[in-house]
Amino acid sequence: MLDSILDALLDSLRLVPFLFLTYLLMELLEHKLSGRTLTAIHKAGQYGPAIGGLLGIVPQCGFSAAVANLYAGGVVTRGTLIAVFLSTSDEMLPIFLSENVGAAFILKVVAVKAAAAILVGFAVDWISRQKPRASAIHDICLHEHCGCKQGILRSALMHTLQIFIFIFLLSAAMNVVIGFIGPESLSNLILNQPIVGELLAAVVGLIPNCASSVVITQLYLQGGMRAGAMLSGLLVSSGVGLLILFRMHHNLRDNLLTLAILFISGVALGSLLGLLPIF
Repeated sequence: MLDSILDALLDSLRLVPFLFLTYLLMELLEHKLSGRTLTAIHKAGQYGPAIGGLLGIVPQCGFSAAVANLYAGGVVTRGTLIAVFLSTSDEMLPIFLSENVGAAFILKVVAVKAAAAILVGFAVDWISRQKPRASAIHDICLHEHCGCKQGILRSALMHTLQIFIFIFLLSAAMNVVIGFIGPESLSNLILNQPIVGELLAAVVGLIPNCASSVVITQLYLQGGMRAGAMLSGLLVSSGVGLLILFRMHHNLRDNLLTLAILFISGVALGSLLGLLPIF
């Protein structure tokens, strides 16, 4: 249990720089930038899914959390958020590298995930015609009681502290639960069968904890699941991004819609991509 809590603390501390910079940006958008600057940001938002899909492939856990905050604040669209979530793979890349997986295979997986993330992100924005709404940042400040009137730096620090505590407590709880269940038991949930494997892998991938991507990647390397199931699980594995979304975006219906799009996209894409002879 002590190891689980320590792992949660270390993982949460790694997020602090991303969270602080994100909240500082949000405070600047709310209080300092001119209307012309905000307009320019909104126009640039139409390219958000492409930017998010490419940045999401960087092996770190903070970007999905940062973009979830930006979505809650109305700075980016749902398509950008979905693109980042689909592109992010948490612990996949470090495990591939540590297991000496061939560079060609790694590049294929990363490229396929990024391309799928960008296409789905643009499709979501095109269908919903959603636009950024930076005024929502003000609503977050009111709800979180962050002390915005006492300066943007203090407000950003308060936001960061509140979310750090939230992430740490939930991550510690999940680590303890997964520790009791055991990664092996979690692995056994994934069946090496069409459709069923993709569905169950996506369910495991939705667990907002690095253990999900670790189990999925290792099980694939051990021959315990098909390529389609691996892709489904890793496509929906977005680190703590979902935790931040449900904590900061106070619209349950909207959050559930995002979750449904993420899950359905992951299962569908994994099932289709798994049929290709490139894996």
